[in-house]
Amino acid sequence: MRRILHIDMDAFFAAVEQRRRPELIGKPVIIGGSGDPEERGVVSTASYEARKFGVHSAMPLRTAYKLCPQGVFLPVDYEEYSRVSTQVKNTLREFSPIMEDVGIDEAFLDITDMPEDSEEMAKKIKERIRKELELSCSIGIAENKLLAKIASDLQKPDGLTIIREGDIKRLIWPLPVRKLWGVGPKTEAYLKSLGINIIGELAAMSLEDLVGHFGNSYGDYLYEASKGIDESPLVTHWEPKSSSREVTFQRDTNDWQTIARTLASLTKEVAEDIKQSKYLCKTVTLKVRFEDFKTYTRAKTMDEFTDSNEIIRKAVFEVLGKVELKKKVRLIGVRVSNLKKI
Repeated sequence: MRRILHIDMDAFFAAVEQRRRPELIGKPVIIGGSGDPEERGVVSTASYEARKFGVHSAMPLRTAYKLCPQGVFLPVDYEEYSRVSTQVKNTLREFSPIMEDVGIDEAFLDITDMPEDSEEMAKKIKERIRKELELSCSIGIAENKLLAKIASDLQKPDGLTIIREGDIKRLIWPLPVRKLWGVGPKTEAYLKSLGINIIGELAAMSLEDLVGHFGNSYGDYLYEASKGIDESPLVTHWEPKSSSREVTFQRDTNDWQTIARTLASLTKEVAEDIKQSKYLCKTVTLKVRFEDFKTYTRAKTMDEFTDSNEIIRKAVFEVLGKVELKKKVRLIGVRVSNLKKI
């Protein structure tokens, strides 16, 4: 039987800010955008103190301010968060060489072949992170990634939860279907329309019914996931499929120079990204969202693979030239894809 740990840092961005500014400990800290709740932007992370007021990730900053006007609003500092994330991941690799880096604040470890007891190892990981990095994390332990990820969320913050095979009906089935990895808002809404609100109700559905509603692949996944079945391995190496940047303007604009200058800056950033990662791209995609929230996306595939900012910028502006900018622009973005390793 496999032994998988899911390590999830607690309110990571906010915790990093509280660590470097101890006077913020115990206060509602809200990270997002430029840190100004009067400007456009969304919440990236909220401390647990802020969450008590109903503030959560992806919420508009203005809404967060209405819920928690006494909150400390800070800008996103990805450079610092990435630096601390690297320290966390380096610590985790000391416990097992088999690690899947899921994102800036979470990872899976496969400790199947490690002689140490799972719970004892988890306690040591938590202690190392607390002592050396002054941060807390929650850890879920199970026989697969699906259950380990659910487990890490059951006793946040600073939790340690073990889910064994016999615990699925008691711990997993009463949870909302949204707690299943891969179930988003649309699937949740559709399941609710079928009268399926919790994982146990989903587990009671037949494979035939699930395939009928969701197709073979996703239907099979929901059937197995609702029963705690997941045989997916840890992905220890992955190749990026694209690199992208986008900006929401503080005020909707139809000023051509502002749009062009912003797009040129975004193009330069994605070109630098792939160059540093030693990739070439062949396809560029432009994204424009207008003041009425209608979104326009168009792509162009270039003749040759490239990492040249000049060539990529030329292709992006060629696509932009085909867009009718009769309405004010709310958001603009650029993505490069169809990547090839140098």
